[in-house]
Amino acid sequence: MAKLAFLGLGVMGYPMAGHLKSAGHEVTVYNRTTAKAEAWAVEHGGGFAATPEEAVAGAEFVMSCVGNDDELRAVVAGAHGALAGMSDGAVFVDHTTVSAIVTQELAAEVEAKGIGWVDAPVSGGQAGAENGQLAIMCGGADAHFAAAEPVMDAYAKAIVHFGPVGSGQIVKMINQVCIAGAIQSISEGLFFAMKAGLDPKQVADLVSQGAGGSWQLANRAGTMVDNEFNHGFAVDWMRKDLGIALAQAKEMGLSLPVTALVDQFYAEVQQLGGGRWDTSSLIQRFRQMHGMDI
Repeated sequence: MAKLAFLGLGVMGYPMAGHLKSAGHEVTVYNRTTAKAEAWAVEHGGGFAATPEEAVAGAEFVMSCVGNDDELRAVVAGAHGALAGMSDGAVFVDHTTVSAIVTQELAAEVEAKGIGWVDAPVSGGQAGAENGQLAIMCGGADAHFAAAEPVMDAYAKAIVHFGPVGSGQIVKMINQVCIAGAIQSISEGLFFAMKAGLDPKQVADLVSQGAGGSWQLANRAGTMVDNEFNHGFAVDWMRKDLGIALAQAKEMGLSLPVTALVDQFYAEVQQLGGGRWDTSSLIQRFRQMHGMDI
């Protein structure tokens, strides 16, 4: 068992840190809102700290799951950040979805001080975090990944090492591109069924058992029909992720036309007041366009 720190207790980080404690590790947590870190410590029996620097003292592994590039920079290299308190030989494992650029920048900074870095964004949403069933896509040196893998196993159903630092973030971009396209096609199909006078749930149940099936269709079609959009991963966050993917693709000289279009559709959902709806809310565009209640 290891001495760990977990930085960031949002809808993903809170249960992930809990799984680490349940696995027998010694865990100290940090959150920007200290009261939430204190509540986690009361619930799980671990420790909490007021700053990342204090939280990581003596930790062999430091996990983070925050919001974006700037928040990651702050917890790693900002005033009283983790870098100020980590020991030589420790490994920083970042579960945040951020740009490959900031990942490589911070990895170089920590590695200059003898600290390992694994970029390890996750997929599976809030339910996956709560159930310890996340898919984790990793980048980093072989030795750092090998050390961190058994620790991450506490909340994973699949962990794959794809290559050097930044590789995990590239795979997460691909993951989000695939999700965006799938949800848009499901939205079109379900609304097609509605306008044709068919039972969209019945249609979705049949299609999900054939070549048109997907996780999104099997798990979100029913709630999309029922106007339920409280399943964790918000439109605001998806737009952040798609922006990262589109910027990376541009740098690589690639065109992602479907992704760019769906990103704009999500912007329309935001304009409808749905920034905090979950990503399956793309179907609300069709309801609005056709004068239906949303």
